[in-house]
Amino acid sequence: MNVTLAVKQYISKMIESSGPGMKVLLMDKETTSIVSVVYTQSEILQKEVYLFERIDSQNRDNMKHLKAICFLRPTKENVEHLIQELRRPKYSVYFIYFSNVISKSEIKALAEADEQEVVAEVQEFYGDFIAVNPHLFSLNLQGAHCEFFLLLALKKCPMIRYQLSSDMSKRLAESVKWTYQAMVHELLGLNNNRIDLSRVPGISKDLREVVLSAENDEFYANNLYLNFGEIGTNIKNLMEDFQKKKPKDKQKLESISDMKAFVDNYPQFKKMSGTVSKHVTVVGELSRLVSERQLMEVSEVEQELACQNDHSSAQQNVRRLLQNPRLSETDAVRLVMLYALRYEKHSSSILPSLMEELSRKGVSERHRKMVQSVVEYGGKRVRGSELIAPTDAVAITKQFFKGLKGVENVYTQHQPLLHDTLDQLIKGRLKDSQFPYLGPSSLRDRPQDIIVFIIGGATYEEALTVYNLNRTMPGVRIVLGGTAIHNTKRSDALYLFKSDRDLCNINVCDTNSV
Repeated sequence: MNVTLAVKQYISKMIESSGPGMKVLLMDKETTSIVSVVYTQSEILQKEVYLFERIDSQNRDNMKHLKAICFLRPTKENVEHLIQELRRPKYSVYFIYFSNVISKSEIKALAEADEQEVVAEVQEFYGDFIAVNPHLFSLNLQGAHCEFFLLLALKKCPMIRYQLSSDMSKRLAESVKWTYQAMVHELLGLNNNRIDLSRVPGISKDLREVVLSAENDEFYANNLYLNFGEIGTNIKNLMEDFQKKKPKDKQKLESISDMKAFVDNYPQFKKMSGTVSKHVTVVGELSRLVSERQLMEVSEVEQELACQNDHSSAQQNVRRLLQNPRLSETDAVRLVMLYALRYEKHSSSILPSLMEELSRKGVSERHRKMVQSVVEYGGKRVRGSELIAPTDAVAITKQFFKGLKGVENVYTQHQPLLHDTLDQLIKGRLKDSQFPYLGPSSLRDRPQDIIVFIIGGATYEEALTVYNLNRTMPGVRIVLGGTAIHNTKRSDALYLFKSDRDLCNINVCDTNSV
């Protein structure tokens, strides 16, 4: 089950069905994102697609020598744009593919508009999702039909289990994640595999926006689940290998600053390894933000709250951090939220005092209200189960990676709740009372293909869990999806009380076609 491959096969089939000749790919805003995360422009060019246009663009020229491949979501706006296009066609022939179901009435309207008979084909190709990684997808689309079209794309007929009680508040048990992909999304923001670096001090023009795609970036594919310190070490090793070829010009590579200077001083290296220079820039900015926001210390306290059961130590550490003027408002609110959920019923809770500390720190009333809201909507009364399982302190080990000076990366042992849920599912121990089946059927055999869909959004930490389970569980294939990929800055992640975050496990027991 490879969601990236499923989308790529759909797009390849669209292009191949149009036959030989020069083509234009006509898309909307959403399908542009769907295509761009799985194909580079150069790869599409090799398939005789020489032009990329938006269906809503008003300034397109007539090009009758081109065939038009239309990949669109069947929204009212897109159908109307397509009707206008067919009434005054700019291309010789049209192959139309919708990313999900289109109504018969809309098909009729398109047929009536095709007075010049330029439409050669109309089909539904169910690629209505963003394939972030081979095992991770996000809807990230307005009005998407949940995971239904993923099942069609993968040709799976599922047995469905759903979470009886919402567990949306578990989001706050996750700290800043120290794997590369997760850190990039948390601190810089990944939007359809693109990062906006325009605000980075001293950034060059060619690096103001960069793409991180495991499909087209070998270094990223090999390192996205490694720890921050290991990324720096791997970049350092690559540069040292290059230096061995130039012994006269050898220079020290002990810090990220040294690396950035190296890239600037060796244009031939930059040309040979443009991808690596991109990662040097990204890692450098991550390092700056970690230091500026003191995230090493923040993460350590978050992990203590998530994994240990020492209230005295926890309340002292949270209070100490709140009194630190360098702690950001977002980090402060997240710490208090996590404390409120972790020690919700503790007899010595200092939550009122921490709320006063937030007020003195100048945290806005809107953000302060979130603390009580997340307890009200995601507390123990609503969950009906423990949010965080207390862990023996002996089992909680911290590993320190010192690949370079200035990058001392803490990697903690916290695992998301999804790990335990999937482990129980695979072993046949997942309780029907917590995850009932939809309908009268139930699964007797061990599931082979599992699709997990999280309403409200998934995280890259959960994607790492799925990646590791796929590696260590032979005979089991797992795909994770959600309505979005969260980080703290996402407005719908920040205002958790506005929407539930529910878990839906879809156990695919065979490969029947839908």
